[in-house]
Amino acid sequence: MFLREGLRASTSPLALLVLVPLAGAPFTSAAKAQSGPSAPAAVEGDVLELDTITVTSGKTEDKVINDLAGSSVVTRRQIDLFQSSRISDVLQGVPGVAVQETGTDPGQAVNIRGLQDFGRVNVLVDGARQDYQVSGHGANGTFYLDPELIGQVDVVRGPVSTVYGSGAIGGVVSFRTRTIDDILKPDERYGAVQKFGAGTNGAGFLTNSMVGARIGTAADVFGQFLYRNTGNYRDGNGDTIRDSDSELTSGLFKFNLYPADGHTVSGSALLQNYDFANNGDTGTGTRFRNDVTANTFTLGYRFSRPDIQWFDLNVKAYYTTTEDRKRVVTPSRTYGSLGVKPGDPLNYSMDTAGFDISNTARFETFGLGHALTFGIDGAQDQGKTDDRAGGYGSAFTPSGERRLFGGFIQDEVRVTPWLRAIGALRFDGYDLNGGGIGSDGSRVSPKITVGVAPVQGIEFYGTYAEGYRAPSITETLIQGAHPYPVFNILPNPSLRPEVAHNLEGGVNVQYDNVLRDGDSFRAKASVFHNEIDDYIDTVAVGPVYNVPVVPGMPVFVCNFVPTLCAIPMRDQQYQNIAKARLQGAELEAAYDWGGGFVSLAGTIIDGRNEVTGDPLNSVLPNRISTTVGLRLFDDKLTVGTRLTFLDDAQLAVTNPTKGYGLVDLFASYRYDENISGDVSIQNVFDRQYTQYLNSNASPGLTAKFGLTVKFASR
Repeated sequence: MFLREGLRASTSPLALLVLVPLAGAPFTSAAKAQSGPSAPAAVEGDVLELDTITVTSGKTEDKVINDLAGSSVVTRRQIDLFQSSRISDVLQGVPGVAVQETGTDPGQAVNIRGLQDFGRVNVLVDGARQDYQVSGHGANGTFYLDPELIGQVDVVRGPVSTVYGSGAIGGVVSFRTRTIDDILKPDERYGAVQKFGAGTNGAGFLTNSMVGARIGTAADVFGQFLYRNTGNYRDGNGDTIRDSDSELTSGLFKFNLYPADGHTVSGSALLQNYDFANNGDTGTGTRFRNDVTANTFTLGYRFSRPDIQWFDLNVKAYYTTTEDRKRVVTPSRTYGSLGVKPGDPLNYSMDTAGFDISNTARFETFGLGHALTFGIDGAQDQGKTDDRAGGYGSAFTPSGERRLFGGFIQDEVRVTPWLRAIGALRFDGYDLNGGGIGSDGSRVSPKITVGVAPVQGIEFYGTYAEGYRAPSITETLIQGAHPYPVFNILPNPSLRPEVAHNLEGGVNVQYDNVLRDGDSFRAKASVFHNEIDDYIDTVAVGPVYNVPVVPGMPVFVCNFVPTLCAIPMRDQQYQNIAKARLQGAELEAAYDWGGGFVSLAGTIIDGRNEVTGDPLNSVLPNRISTTVGLRLFDDKLTVGTRLTFLDDAQLAVTNPTKGYGLVDLFASYRYDENISGDVSIQNVFDRQYTQYLNSNASPGLTAKFGLTVKFASR
């Protein structure tokens, strides 16, 4: 309760001005900041996350602190500092963002401002959509990516990123994988980086090998090989979480060709293979052995030259495939009653092929500066389930095909040095079919943003943006019976797409030399109100009927022994509810004085079904976190702590959780530019807790260690 009231108080204008100077992650002064996809990431020391270059909000490069949106960046340095081993570790300090996961499956789902599942958050890896989805008791839409493969993460909250494809009514999370700039400085020609990592409490062992070479000015190549082996972890009570172990083997290859000035041809291939076993999302179902492959391939072309302002062209084609090849280890009673035997296969797969073409023209008219961006994009999802292990898998995750296509135009206009505006229109269309059922639809969504800077260093902005999400294959085509308790799940080809209407206001603050020479202060704070028409959710339909109380017992037995069928149930179906509402506030800021840093990030969200008044289960508990660090021995040693506090989730319809607080410690020592070591201790006080929406308790006290050695030649 104390956290909820404190966060509510923080939304007052005065409180915001007090709190915003303290969020984000450690950084140095703006003069040292070098980051972003095109900047060297091998810079020594910490970087200012809010000064990092991002393109996710509007496809035009700008610093996060200048972005007129709820955007954040997580850099490679920050990932290393906390020795992140899962995506939930990577995104822990980002306001408005959480990750749903199960300890028995490396797949994870991102939640932004209380929205997740079925593509409401558009997850991109090197610009390629990750649309894999399997329905069960966990998240309806997961992706696989190891933090050691990540170079930078860009996050945009809310339906403002209309330029990055259909469906993102919750926001966009864009992961850039490692590149040659992550291991080589601009004047280095070739080199290699080797990292070894180990940890306690199931954190296991990892080896990460990276090599890169610049072939004059004509090309560069980069390769990475990663192996991670984790064991079963213990929660804060000392109980071992069975099947929380896994094994990952991954490879990444990238190249860039520079055939002429301004021209770049690039390609990448990311291959991941995960091996693990589990008993489903609940830990009580049929035990399967899982062999997951998650591969992403991209091919792109870029033309950009400073002397040709009207032509800044980006072309990208991609193909992603995620497949989970399951084999039954031990069938449950229900599955056994259907004749399922050890070794029976169940395969889920999702193949996505897509493209993205855009151009930005920069010019002036009547004293107004323009950055006019227009583009088209499309993607085709091919979902397939091959179920020879009982039939429940093919019922809940049906095979089908969905095509998304769209186009947009956006104009960023600089009116005066203190006034700018962004206007955009996006057209979205889709068609979906499978099992003899089909649907389609289209819509135009607007966006308008105005930014005003009344004084130097402070800029206010207001945004109205709409978003459009087409129904997924599963929401439309799902059809079958739940194993236990038995009830029917019905398809719904009449589902209408969701439409989000988002109002948002925010302030960006940036000052240097505030309290002393060389210090830096950055802050972003925002409030939002997002209403979603035709929100899709499961509802009970039809009359009440009684089902068997004994798992695996055939329903027809009810006709002969009614006393064995005393569980009242109704059929379930995905339907459009009239309206869902989500509103809240976020803040992210930091102060750095050279010898140390302090940060604070906070989120408060409320979400409800406007028809029934019930809260939405996907809405996260209020959260606040702070990071404090010191730099010692001529900045070679960085030590600090991160504190995270979550409020109760007692308003949830299902799975309420109690609030908790966590303490993490970290230390990073850089002997020189080629040798560094990192240590992190998570959950220092061995707290027993379960993250909201997760099916397993989280790890107790865990220590992680990393040693990185680099060789490079100039």
